[in-house]
Amino acid sequence: MLFFDLKECIIKYTTMFDVFYSGVKPNLFVHEQAVNSIEQAQELSKTRYFWWVNYLSDYSNFDFSFEPKPWEAAQRHAWASQWQKDSGTYLVPKQGFGETNYHIDIIIPRIKAEWQDVYNFDYTWHPDPTDPPLIYQFGTQHQKTGGPCYRANGATDIKYVNYPRSIKTTIDEHWITPSNVDVSTFDYTWHPDATDPPYIYQFGTQHQKTGGPQYVVPGATDVKYVNQYRIKTNRVATAIYEIDHMDGNSRQIPNTTKIVRYYDNYLDTLKRIAKSSEEEFIWICSSVCDYSNFDFTWHPEQWQAGMLHVFPSDTEKFGDTFFMHVPTFKYRADTCQLLEWYDLNFTDIVVPRRPVPIIKHDSDAHIEAITTIDFKGPLAVYTTGTTPATIPTVPLWREKTKTVVPLSPGATSVVVPKAAIPYIKTQVYDYPYIDKTYKRGPDEPLDIVFIDNGERSAAYNYLQLLISVGEENRSRVHRSSGVSGRVAAYRAAAELSRTPWFFAVFAKLEVEPDFDWSWQPDRLQEPKHYIFNAVNPVNELIYGHQAMIAYNKKLVLENSAEGLDFTLDQAHEVVPVVSGVANYASDPWTCWRTAFRECIKLRASLPNVENEYRLEQWLTRDNTKDQWSIKGAKDAVEYYEEVKGDFTELKKSYDWAWLSSYAFMKRNLLPNR
Repeated sequence: MLFFDLKECIIKYTTMFDVFYSGVKPNLFVHEQAVNSIEQAQELSKTRYFWWVNYLSDYSNFDFSFEPKPWEAAQRHAWASQWQKDSGTYLVPKQGFGETNYHIDIIIPRIKAEWQDVYNFDYTWHPDPTDPPLIYQFGTQHQKTGGPCYRANGATDIKYVNYPRSIKTTIDEHWITPSNVDVSTFDYTWHPDATDPPYIYQFGTQHQKTGGPQYVVPGATDVKYVNQYRIKTNRVATAIYEIDHMDGNSRQIPNTTKIVRYYDNYLDTLKRIAKSSEEEFIWICSSVCDYSNFDFTWHPEQWQAGMLHVFPSDTEKFGDTFFMHVPTFKYRADTCQLLEWYDLNFTDIVVPRRPVPIIKHDSDAHIEAITTIDFKGPLAVYTTGTTPATIPTVPLWREKTKTVVPLSPGATSVVVPKAAIPYIKTQVYDYPYIDKTYKRGPDEPLDIVFIDNGERSAAYNYLQLLISVGEENRSRVHRSSGVSGRVAAYRAAAELSRTPWFFAVFAKLEVEPDFDWSWQPDRLQEPKHYIFNAVNPVNELIYGHQAMIAYNKKLVLENSAEGLDFTLDQAHEVVPVVSGVANYASDPWTCWRTAFRECIKLRASLPNVENEYRLEQWLTRDNTKDQWSIKGAKDAVEYYEEVKGDFTELKKSYDWAWLSSYAFMKRNLLPNR
């Protein structure tokens, strides 16, 4: 029985044109011929076209019955491979060609290459036949070098090929690995670029560009940092010292080495820790911070090892967490008067502060609550309103940085450091370190009470007030009318207010149209009244007479009017802001009464340089026709002299009935005539 290989006997491909090749026989057609060049194939071809093929291509799915269209008859036709536009397969006109038509939509796969084997590389790659002779250098998964090299005959120039790449699996002998890193995920198949000069390649950790393995090229002295590969480091500093700020949160950090009580500043506290420690590197944490998500494997750059590393607390750069090289700190710390003067590295890894105590109270100002309500820890927020949405991070480095921080213009809420409390006696300003730059929170707007008692200008000035406050604020405006007696009128106004302070607007005051109704009292002071200025159009004085007053409600209700001036009898402060124009000369009675009462108080205040000047203005300047302002002023001074300044007699000016009878007796003047 005769056995034979049918594969050798079957003509695998059919074509009506001659077929030529060069080099290794492809074994595609029985009539294929070996030649040295395409030019020789043109001479030998007996058909209109001939095929040029090679043994490196897979023609299993290629159609050799292809014939060009008439208008493409003078072209050479070339087909692509998976790598290039030209696989080295052509249909060539016997009479020659002027251009090549590349059929890139039909792929003839490349099946093998002519170079030495390297592990895990796709050797079907081939160069573009239209390229000049080149040395094709392939890379690895790490660099543009290190892979196979395809050298064309006569080539001297190198071309780096990005794809495909070989996969390096071997490990070189040039590695130095520190003992404190996790090597389980590090890729030691890495190698340098062969075109680089010799370097010591320094790899980083998850924290820094140093701290990882080194790849040392023989003869290298210069360091090059490799950023794209990071290795996980284990803990460098195994000791954790916790500073206890007496806030009830100490011993929250696992594996704490020692608890140290906070001194009055961080510099002295850190010195004490350093002197008691025998470790080289230590963590210093604070009970005021939350370390639930903190990564204690952090370490500094190698060149930063001797610095003191500071981790911010929330938004505060001068934080409460430190990484210390103990020997260096022991040596250098005594040369620094302030911790800020030390060689510091401020990191960008934030450690959150724990919430501070919130102390709510119903006092108008904070002084009483601060001096009577204690708290744990270094800071607390005192508030008369709602809990602030955000609270600034006050640095605890030393007393000067532990500032009182009002959180709004009126200090409805205020951050108070415990260090401030021994200073505070009568007002928060007893403490010298107050930071007023924050003030981002809201204050409740003050109520406004319009006080009138039959003044002719009342209706007009009340309308002007409503226009000034605006439609959106009119619910804050109240009106107190016809209450007899000054003390009773003020108390009635206070009862109408729903806020601890209220703007008292008197009927003779035409308010400034642009007055800032968002103004707030200063709750860092003791509770007091705030007196604004008013313009006197009759004698051109500008001071607190007839001006708007921000009255403290509690003080008003407590005021028994023992003195001549209801407002000045209690704590008060002048606000140098014009609140409006005091139009008190609308009728003779009102004009005389206003001048009489004011000048009684001015005369009683002498000797006082400022009030002496004001009294002189009242007595000599009056731009009205009938001069009722000067008349009232002169009558007041005469009365003062008659009673020899007797306080009991002077207090009669408080009573409207007495005033009207005295005006009638003195000037034949009746109210509102």
